[in-house]
Amino acid sequence: MNSSVSSQSKKSNDGSVTQFGSDAMKVAGEKMATVANSAAETAKEYGKHYVGEPTKDMVSLLQDYAKNKPEVAALWCFGIGFFVGWKLRP
Repeated sequence: MNSSVSSQSKKSNDGSVTQFGSDAMKVAGEKMATVANSAAETAKEYGKHYVGEPTKDMVSLLQDYAKNKPEVAALWCFGIGFFVGWKLRP
């Protein structure tokens, strides 16, 4: 027997869900909200780590490189500034 509607949550003739069905929908909605909040919190934590930490690492590496080879770092800054200024020129 292939039935598209379960015996515990039946729809009435006008398409509304019975009391058991609305309770199940409420519980499912609460579960979905909990999962969504958990996912959002996890994403924020990962965002702080995976965006913040590599940025700090990259800045410290560039600072160390500039301390060890100031001439090369100055030339890179000049070259990047020249290129950006050339592209932003009207």
